[in-house]
Amino acid sequence: MAKFDYRAITESGRQVTGSLEAANREQAEELLWRRGMAPEQIDPGQERDSSDLLDRLLAGPVKSRDVVIFTRQLRTLLQAGVPISRSLEILRAQTEHRYIKNCLGRMVRDIEEGTSLEAAFSKYPRVFSKLYCSMIRAGEISGSLPEVLERLSYILEHEAKVQNDIKAALAYPKIVAIALVGAFLFLLTMVIPQFVTVFARAGIDLPLPTRISIAMYDGLMNYWPLLLGGTAAVFFGLRAFFRSASGYVIKGRLQLRLPIVGQLFQKSAMSRFSSIFSILLASGVTVMESLTIISGVIGNGAISREFDRIREKIEEGRGVGEPLKQARYFPPLVVNMVEIGEESGSLDETLQTVSAHYDAEVEYAVKQLADALGPLLVVGLAVVVGFFALAIFLPMWDLVEMV
Repeated sequence: MAKFDYRAITESGRQVTGSLEAANREQAEELLWRRGMAPEQIDPGQERDSSDLLDRLLAGPVKSRDVVIFTRQLRTLLQAGVPISRSLEILRAQTEHRYIKNCLGRMVRDIEEGTSLEAAFSKYPRVFSKLYCSMIRAGEISGSLPEVLERLSYILEHEAKVQNDIKAALAYPKIVAIALVGAFLFLLTMVIPQFVTVFARAGIDLPLPTRISIAMYDGLMNYWPLLLGGTAAVFFGLRAFFRSASGYVIKGRLQLRLPIVGQLFQKSAMSRFSSIFSILLASGVTVMESLTIISGVIGNGAISREFDRIREKIEEGRGVGEPLKQARYFPPLVVNMVEIGEESGSLDETLQTVSAHYDAEVEYAVKQLADALGPLLVVGLAVVVGFFALAIFLPMWDLVEMV
């Protein structure tokens, strides 16, 4: 018997998650139906013993670079004709990441006991994503695992490059934003109080900027526990809500509607969709299964919801292009190219072209984002400093005139 984690819908329409024991995935699905639940997702259960938790704490985060290197090395060994269990043993001996090393040791044991590759990889979602495991399954079924691993390496490197480009573009705006907040708090808590007493003793009429500054200082000093608690409550409340099924969709919609960065989120999602869809189709994964996988890894709840509707229409006998045309968030370029690819029978190659186009679009959008946010934040910093300068120097001038 094996342990399976599941996500299902009850008869009342409520989404539930849990785990159960079954001989295989099919039996687990049958058990859920008997309990009156419609299964949405069933995955092999994760090992959660104390040694596994200790390894995760001591080893540190698993970086995408670690997974890419492992994937390329595994592909090379399999291409050379080394059996899968022996290949994993070799990689286990040479990897320096403690958690990955222990995962590979357990995977070798599971595979030698007859576990499928997908099930062995799926036990460690911290290292191998759902997309990764689905690609492994496709390679295992088609008998072309080395070729699938080569395509998988490209996906991982592509995803890492896009994320690194976005992080690099946002590094300078983050620094300026931190400086903006720091300057505001410093001036409000350290500078303004020094002048409040002087102005009060002088008995002069304080200008509006000074009165606003004093009111903000009094509010911060007198109600800081309430402000801190309220901020924490809002933060954790929103985080919990956005992790729910409906909140995840709402968060995706908000991301796509944001000024300046909304277009970046959409183009990044289109790049991910076209590149992953192309490689899944080239690896022998069916259209329906490919869309299911993409729905889980697209990274945007609103677009993921559209994939669910697209799959429903495809099940009615339509192609991909027509449902895609009726869906939201997909630009005409993507829709037209998908239709052309379907008509010509080369959908995977057409999607590669779309992916290359949106890669360039994302790179340009990232540059635009950096160029736009930097000056805006500098202006914001100047406004904050200027406001406090007026709050201090306007009453100072009145004080000098009185003297």
